[in-house]
Amino acid sequence: MNAQNFDLVVAQDGSGSFTQISEAVAAAPINSLRKFYIKINAGTYNERVQVGYDKKNLAFIGDGMDSTIITFGRSTEAGYILTDTATADILGDGFIAMGITFINSAGSSNEQAVALRSTSHFSAFYQCRFEGFQDTLFVGNGTQFYRSCEIYGSVDFIFGDAAVVFQNCDIYVREPPPGKACYVTAQARDSKKKNTGTVYLGRPWRSYSTVVVMQSYLDDIIDPQGWLPWENTDTGLDTLYYGEYQNRGPGAVTNQRVTWKGFRVMDFSDAKKFTVRNFLQGEEWLPLINIPFSPDLSQWRSQDTSIYYSSEGAQIHWIGYFLAVVIIIVVYG
Repeated sequence: MNAQNFDLVVAQDGSGSFTQISEAVAAAPINSLRKFYIKINAGTYNERVQVGYDKKNLAFIGDGMDSTIITFGRSTEAGYILTDTATADILGDGFIAMGITFINSAGSSNEQAVALRSTSHFSAFYQCRFEGFQDTLFVGNGTQFYRSCEIYGSVDFIFGDAAVVFQNCDIYVREPPPGKACYVTAQARDSKKKNTGTVYLGRPWRSYSTVVVMQSYLDDIIDPQGWLPWENTDTGLDTLYYGEYQNRGPGAVTNQRVTWKGFRVMDFSDAKKFTVRNFLQGEEWLPLINIPFSPDLSQWRSQDTSIYYSSEGAQIHWIGYFLAVVIIIVVYG
């Protein structure tokens, strides 16, 4: 996109329309029927950004996830309610972000601290990074798509009640606080309508939790059980839907997985229900916003999702097709 096509420009050096992102959001039109593009130039923006319900169809375009950074440091430990900890709180439908990093800087010892919360229906994130520890990415509700993104966290760090697909994303599991295990997902659906063995693919936040991991590389950091109950209860173990399909790597072996009624090793007919085409109806809206996507299952291209142990401290690197909704979470390549 050429510079002349941006509606507003945020630049810390004063060369743009505003120096703060929140100022640009306030100046954006109410209930816009077209995409309203806000260019956010390189820089570290220390502010909490809220996109209200009436700020529809906003697009944040950064200079790359290493260059344009939005950071703030609220946490529940400091007395904030969970939703108010979000560094970026995205409520308006049709939101997109490209080339931006969102950080909650509260740290690992400060309980829940959200980097980004989105309840935006038909929202999409491309080449963005989300950094935190517990509860990094809150996919609240609506239909959401994440492509070529990086997500860092330790405990339940992808959670919510949205229909979400993570495609060709890197998921890094950080070392949790003492006494806690790592859980990548905590799926919230409540109605039907550093060492190997410390990381689990997810646990059911509510009774109809749905998480699918497809065509991803899983390193040996994944516990052989794969999944864990919520706080030692049997909540949802019969009614949840946890599925795995065509994953690879030492962590993908399923012969020691949990034996819950709700867990299954999927076949093709199951897996195809959770593609971008079928699960998100992505072909109806993603082409309109110029974000690349694969509508169907991967043919084992080199850029499938992978989860492996990283030499960067106690992090796990996961790249692949991850479908998460907290109605379902889906991850795949």
